[in-house]
Amino acid sequence: MHTTNYTNTLITVSSDCPVTAGTPPAKPGTVADRQYALLRDAPYAMTSDELLLAVECDRKGPVTAESFFAKAQACLRASPLVKKQGYGLHHDAAGRVALVAMESDAYARLLADAAVVKRAGMRSGRG
Repeated sequence: MHTTNYTNTLITVSSDCPVTAGTPPAKPGTVADRQYALLRDAPYAMTSDELLLAVECDRKGPVTAESFFAKAQACLRASPLVKKQGYGLHHDAAGRVALVAMESDAYARLLADAAVVKRAGMRSGRG
């Protein structure tokens, strides 16, 4: 079974992100909106795998973790929250995830912390 979980890692905002501050998704029902709602309402409550599975189940109906992760899934480096909305995603020591707005003091502290692994968010375009 594949996993998307990280520990003690900050997924940084994509270098081509079009905003300069964390911005909630405007379009209801999108993957970004669903991820945002779950992370906003319960920071550090679920792992990346749990988040992706919850969003998949919300979108398409019940799916088992075994079937969903039987093939590799894109990790949160590809999340629209990182690519378009201006949020970093911090994974704590237990692998649980929280939103961190790019303009926040918390984001700056995590960037400066040598003990936190940094993984760049994926770019939206080429070039």
